Amino acid sequence: MAVRTANPTTGWLLRGADGRLTAYAPTAGGLARWTETRPGGPEWTGPELLTVPGLEPYLSLTQNAAGYVYLVGLRRRELDDGRTETDVVYATQFQSGRALTPWRSIGTPYGQDAQRADQIGVPTAVVDSVGLHVFVRNAGDGVCGRRQDGRGIWQAWTDMKGSHVLDELTAARTEAGRIELLAPAAEFVVRWRQEEAGGPLRRILNLPAKPMAGSSSSAPTGEDRITHFWRDATDSALHAHRSEGSASTGGEEGVDTPCPTVSGGTGSGPVAALRATVDGHGCTVLAQRAASGLPALAAYPADDEQADVFWSETGEECVGAPALALDAHGRVVLAALGTDGRLRVARQRMDEAGLALGAWDRV
Repeated sequence: MAVRTANPTTGWLLRGADGRLTAYAPTAGGLARWTETRPGGPEWTGPELLTVPGLEPYLSLTQNAAGYVYLVGLRRRELDDGRTETDVVYATQFQSGRALTPWRSIGTPYGQDAQRADQIGVPTAVVDSVGLHVFVRNAGDGVCGRRQDGRGIWQAWTDMKGSHVLDELTAARTEAGRIELLAPAAEFVVRWRQEEAGGPLRRILNLPAKPMAGSSSSAPTGEDRITHFWRDATDSALHAHRSEGSASTGGEEGVDTPCPTVSGGTGSGPVAALRATVDGHGCTVLAQRAASGLPALAAYPADDEQADVFWSETGEECVGAPALALDAHGRVVLAALGTDGRLRVARQRMDEAGLALGAWDRV
């Protein structure tokens, strides 16, 4: 069965605690889910269509160290009195292929002010060493966040400041549980980071940029390192900024140094990034929707963000952003949604040198 859906984000392919991969995609009024029948595949079940009335066609997904998957979205529902209720909602999947928990609301930064609540952006979620964090662009084009404490209790919404922020934010966690948040803005990129796992998020220097809306992504690319990516609004060129674990923080005024361009990175939407080992060497693997509409794959040494990157197009035309994950056998898996609404998956061939993919499977 095909579904009419697309993924505007890259983190929609995740491996559960049992080793099975699950792919998620927002649909009109809910989401679709595909699950490997056994660790490493190649067979899948799905798509299962999970109805969530009022859910906007956007999902942010994140996973904790135990493999639990958190799905976070924005819900808008018409009330009996004609008003629209807007709130941020989330559900949890504890085991691959099992039912989600009920969708729970964490409200918005504006309480009962429905008019301002309706102006917030889509949420971004990430889990640190303590619990789940959710961030949104607020009605004043800054950023607000809410987090769980060690007991799973939600703290109050916090105004994290910022200005001229575009809609989508991105966040990532290092292996040690330290998180960073990136917010593309009109003339720069705004950043927050934890200096230690579970600690407070603090503003650090802005990055000079003119980012394209809906083009940013963030991923761990080293032991205590996160790399942020975005496209330039003028020519769609892909930029990357590596944030080192030992970097010092700054105030919210001022900017950091310009960011290098990833060679050959012209395409659309956000780029997926995955830390992997290829031929015994640590690499960062990238995937994007190329200008042709095809998925494209590239890799560069993990310790060289400015290395030349050579992209290889593969498969058939896709919609939305491709996703990357490692399967239960340690193989790089590239997933994309075709224009026919069907999931397509290609896996790394371990009998060939380099990052060679096998044939695409149509689920």
